Amino acid sequence: MAPIRLGIIGLSSSAVTSWASSAHLPYLLSARGRSKYNIVALCNSSVESAKNAIESYGLDAKNTRAYGDPKALAGDPDVDLIVCCTRVDTHYSLIKPGIEAGKAAFVEWPLTHDVQLTRELTDLAAEQGVRTVVGLQGHVTPVVLRIKALLEEGILGKVLSSEVRAYGGTIDRETIASGLSYFADRKFGGNVFTIGFAHLFDYLQFALGEATDVHPHFQLQRPNVKLRETSTNNIIGTTVSDVPDLILVTGSLIGSNYTQHGASLTVRFRRGQPFKGEPSLTWHINCELGEIRLTAPAGTSLQAHAYQEPVTIDVHHFSTDEVHRVQWEWPGWEEEADLPMVGRSVAKLYEAFYEQSVTDGSPDCEDMLYDCDELHHLYLILQPSRGETAAHLMTMLAGLSQPTVMEMVNALRVLKVTDPSGATWGL
Repeated sequence: MAPIRLGIIGLSSSAVTSWASSAHLPYLLSARGRSKYNIVALCNSSVESAKNAIESYGLDAKNTRAYGDPKALAGDPDVDLIVCCTRVDTHYSLIKPGIEAGKAAFVEWPLTHDVQLTRELTDLAAEQGVRTVVGLQGHVTPVVLRIKALLEEGILGKVLSSEVRAYGGTIDRETIASGLSYFADRKFGGNVFTIGFAHLFDYLQFALGEATDVHPHFQLQRPNVKLRETSTNNIIGTTVSDVPDLILVTGSLIGSNYTQHGASLTVRFRRGQPFKGEPSLTWHINCELGEIRLTAPAGTSLQAHAYQEPVTIDVHHFSTDEVHRVQWEWPGWEEEADLPMVGRSVAKLYEAFYEQSVTDGSPDCEDMLYDCDELHHLYLILQPSRGETAAHLMTMLAGLSQPTVMEMVNALRVLKVTDPSGATWGL
């Protein structure tokens, strides 16, 4: 099969964040990536910006077209897949023209910042019969897959409960980089809850199974957030946040071959650093015959940034009262390509997308891929206008029926979409 031709929106040499260059580009420019994908176009805020990026990242200037308008990119007949790596609130306007033109789309999570816009894009993609990918990489992360495999092996019996203590979402509890001030304003759709917590809750359910009877609780502990200039590290101002910085969720797991029906799930996520010396993520899984503990000192983002220090899995066997370390590793091809840790799970999503192209929608990859059709429920928690308090959020939730609350917090579960060939797949 010929390489998939892609156009990237948001690969800028002057962007505030560098997700496209740090997480997507390393794989796409590797020998393995080049054998499956070919970057044929860039689209930025202007043609000049796109040209600068082509030069800055050493792309083939003769064969990589520069665009300053997503409609122009969508009209390029040589583009098969459009990748969108921009701020959340721009996703809709940037990716919609491509979907309308019948292009496949890879959009970073969250899909959009608005419930109705998410629904519209989802419906449009279904109408056009296009393939869509949302960047939820937790399902393809080796350490999460190793946890899931341990549970499926059954050597510890069934899961009885699981507890998670997580700290992160931003580097510091009191400050935010000035270029990321929108993290304190939930109308933009990109923040600690929709990104940090959502990724965490996604891979927890992937490993443990779906949670039901979910009860969320929110608190905004530090509404006044300092803005830090990254070049000088100086505080240049403050902003008032309306995004919860403490998130607690309890629920019950649906029974499976390796999970007892009604097993408790408890998640506590707090913005910023943990207590000094404690890990950013501690995940306990209590089973009938033993207990699993995953520890990630450097972060909660097992799909991205958590590997500055070793991420470990330990198992306590109750029968012998012994603890042993469980080994896990990245695929050999990622090691050989010397891909940065932050880009390895993204690379695996690209691999999954390509394999589906080859096999016409093989269901082997469906657990890695998501449909965005019901993801909008997640945002209902953050929909009140700016300035309303966390207390209002809790009042709102208290007045909802239990199924509605469950849908909001469980909106990351796998859904299927049927493509024109009849195969089920999608994000």
